[in-house]
Amino acid sequence: MALEESTLYLVEHFFSIQGEGRYCGVPSVFLRFGGCNLRCPGFGCREVDGKMVYGCDTIRAVYGGLYRKSWHPVTKEQQIESIVAEYENSVTYRPDIVITGGEPMIYASNPVFNAMLEKFAAAGYRVTIETNATIAPSFLEHPFYGGVTFAMAVKLSGSGEPKNRRVVPEAIKALALKGRESFFKFTLDASLAENGGAEQIDEICTGYSNEIYCMPLGSDERELSANAPAVAEFCLKYGYRYSDRLHVRLWNREERR
Repeated sequence: MALEESTLYLVEHFFSIQGEGRYCGVPSVFLRFGGCNLRCPGFGCREVDGKMVYGCDTIRAVYGGLYRKSWHPVTKEQQIESIVAEYENSVTYRPDIVITGGEPMIYASNPVFNAMLEKFAAAGYRVTIETNATIAPSFLEHPFYGGVTFAMAVKLSGSGEPKNRRVVPEAIKALALKGRESFFKFTLDASLAENGGAEQIDEICTGYSNEIYCMPLGSDERELSANAPAVAEFCLKYGYRYSDRLHVRLWNREERR
C-alpha cells in the first residue's frame, strides 16, 4: 500500500478507555484508519477466507486487499467531526481522541486527514496518534502536529520485519522531539524480554528523554497473562515503565464493544 494515500479510509470508530501507555485509563474516542506500511509476520497468523494472513492483531485495518470493501472512504473532515461530536454529546466531558490503525501516518500528506487534525487541535482536544514511527509529517508545513502526542510503537525484532523497515531514525527523531509529550511504547513477548529486548530498546531510544513504556504481547487475556510476568520483570530490571493492556484485561479483546 502506498505511503501517501489519496483516499482516507476509516475502518471503525468506538468509545472506550485508553488501555496502554501514558494516558492509560482515559476515556477516549478511537478512530481507526486503514492501511499500513508494515506487515509484522512475527506477530503470528490466522486464516481469512481460506488465506493465511500474517501480522498484527488488527489485520482488518492492514490488509486492504481483503478488507477494503468494509472500509469507509472519508471525503470531508466534517464526517469525522460529526462522529466525535456524537460520542461527546453522550457524556459530560471532553474525551481524548486517539488516531490509530493500521498505520495512520501513511495519510500524513492527505488533505482531509490533516484538516481533521488541525480542527481537533484548534478545538483543544488532546490527540494521540498511535504510530510505528516510520513516517513523520511535515511539522513546518503543518505546525498543528506539534500539539499531537505520538505513541511511538517502534517494532522490535519479534515483529519479523527487517530492521531497515521497522527502525527509521529520522522519523523517530522528528516525532520524539517535535510532538507533544510523545513517548515510546514497545511490545515484547517473554522470549524477547529475556533475550535481546533491552539492547534493541537502548539502541532506539539512546539520546532521547521521552518516556519508555513496555507492554506484554497479547490480543487476548490468556496470551497477555502468559507474557506479562516476564515483561514486568524486564521493566524492573531496566527501569522502564510497565504498561498493561487494560482493554484486553477488561474485555478479553482489543477493544470494548
